[in-house]
Amino acid sequence: MFLALIALFGGIGLLAVAADQFVLGAARVALIKRVRPLVVGVLIVGFGTSLPELLVSTLAAAGDQAEIAIGNIVGSNLANLSLLLGVGAVMVPLVVDSRTVRQEATLTLGSAIVFAGIVQGGGIAPFEGGLLLALMIGVLYLVTRRSPGDPLGPETVELTEPAAHTLGVESLRTVLGLAGTVGGAQALLWGAIDLAERAGLSSGFVGATIVAVGTSLPELVTVIQSARRGETELIVGNLLGSNLFNSFVVGGVVGLSSAASIDDRGLTVVAPIAAVAVSLAALAAMRTAHTVTRREGVLLILAYAAIVPFLA
Repeated sequence: MFLALIALFGGIGLLAVAADQFVLGAARVALIKRVRPLVVGVLIVGFGTSLPELLVSTLAAAGDQAEIAIGNIVGSNLANLSLLLGVGAVMVPLVVDSRTVRQEATLTLGSAIVFAGIVQGGGIAPFEGGLLLALMIGVLYLVTRRSPGDPLGPETVELTEPAAHTLGVESLRTVLGLAGTVGGAQALLWGAIDLAERAGLSSGFVGATIVAVGTSLPELVTVIQSARRGETELIVGNLLGSNLFNSFVVGGVVGLSSAASIDDRGLTVVAPIAAVAVSLAALAAMRTAHTVTRREGVLLILAYAAIVPFLA
């Protein structure tokens, strides 16, 4: 049990640090090589913050731990738009651009509905995984076509001014960050499985709670840093983008990696429906005066706390 806890929390800590360094290094390398900032913002930054979810769920699916894989996806989506969004709103009221509400928030709600519909059958079949990936390609096309501007403003810390950084150093940062993220994902997964077996908890519950919150730490770090600087649009955009990526890309890869069925109705029914409900609540909060208030943030945090027992 002790070793499992060390692996679990050590893996979570390594994920938080390594994933952040991977995003930082990869974005700087891309900017030094004069890759379009739009590509950096949408693909590298968006992909990097959800890399822990992707690695943990893929490793779990490949190791016949489908419950942890699905639990991590739906649990991360739940935490992002309730716990993390709530924390950000409590720190500072989150002003949301009307375009974000119309486009990104609506797309995120749609992804939650699609994901919930797919897993009702007891998992994600390979052809359903392919469908999810195809949907993500469509979303990327839609977002990039409608957003020709540069998404990397000053709020994206330390990514600009590529001349201040060297290609060799940033390439090494990227490789070490990726290696650390993979190692942290493996440690977190092993610790979660061992803890579930020893404590008599279902692996799906552990995946949807401890593992999911652990893999959401990069988003939490972004939320706290951005709230301190008052950059509220970055908080909302990061969380919405993470949920889109989790539902379509991580879900798609899991479907292609394993066709194992899941009998846990907490994962296939309760959690996905709760994720849709949370997405609706977050969208409603964003629509009211285009601001998520501190009161709404507290309610979102309480909603997460109320949902967790039903996942057991």
